[in-house]
Amino acid sequence: MIDTYGVPSYREANPAVFTCISFPFFFGVMFGDIGHGSIIFFIALSFFIFRDYLEKIESFKPIVQARYCFLLMGFFATYMGFIYNEFMSIPTNIFGSCYDLKEAYK
Repeated sequence: MIDTYGVPSYREANPAVFTCISFPFFFGVMFGDIGHGSIIFFIALSFFIFRDYLEKIESFKPIVQARYCFLLMGFFATYMGFIYNEFMSIPTNIFGSCYDLKEAYK
């Protein structure tokens, strides 16, 4: 993912360290949903469980190599879904609200 922008030369900072966490986190901010994020998380978890079998299939090799990124993307999307109170694009009220809308519309 980082090498597409160029490989850092000697004594330059490598942005891969920052991108490994910031890319999945910003994906979670963009795609925050409990249901969809947990689907991505469990599919990535299955890549860990069936890694030996999937590496034998040529078309799954790039996906198996990116399993850590998919796992973090699913985790952060689920985490942000809890913050956004979204489940499968349906607003939920898991934690309640700090606003009293009945008082505002009197």
